Amino acid sequence: MITVLVADDHPMVREGLRALIEQLPDLELVGEVATGSDAVREAVAQRPDVVIMDLAMPELDGFEATRQIARVAPETAVLVLTMTEDDRTLVRAMRAGAKGYLLKGATKEQIVRAVTAVAAGEVIFAPSVAGAVLAMLTTREHHENPFPQLSPRERQVLDLLAGGLSNAGIAAELQLSSKTISNLTSSIFAKLAVTGRTEAALLARDEGLGRQRGERP
Repeated sequence: MITVLVADDHPMVREGLRALIEQLPDLELVGEVATGSDAVREAVAQRPDVVIMDLAMPELDGFEATRQIARVAPETAVLVLTMTEDDRTLVRAMRAGAKGYLLKGATKEQIVRAVTAVAAGEVIFAPSVAGAVLAMLTTREHHENPFPQLSPRERQVLDLLAGGLSNAGIAAELQLSSKTISNLTSSIFAKLAVTGRTEAALLARDEGLGRQRGERP
């Protein structure tokens, strides 16, 4: 029996997934939630095998909810079910800890297969995003220019940010004004499609930035 928690803020989606799960003898629905924070709470309380996770939810988005579940309930696999199929969203979900990525146009059979796969420890993706996954896997893990969309100065700021420096510390290090650093960090967040410093730092450290300066408070 595979236990499943559904996290989606759209009632119709939850109803459809509930109907699908309840008609299958090998799946058991242990809860439904409409916010990311509730998804984390119920994942800890219920310890489901799989959380079917929407990405656009109130209070806490699906990326952060996935990241927190991976930390506090590592035995639970998160299967993303979303409307978005762009590479950037896929990468963010994978980095957050998702074990599968499906689009909401997936068939019932595809959803069931994906739930079964991630529950068994496999990783599964929608066919339309599989090419992006293969490209990621065949790219060198830490290449010389991991963020080509950033200017040299923005990359320098990101490197310092990933090393743990505050905006004031970065400004002092580069001998620039605090306003300039604030503008640069805002540009970095927009180009990387992240919501703030923590997510930007995690992406940067995944690519090897910041580490040469050691851990900073």
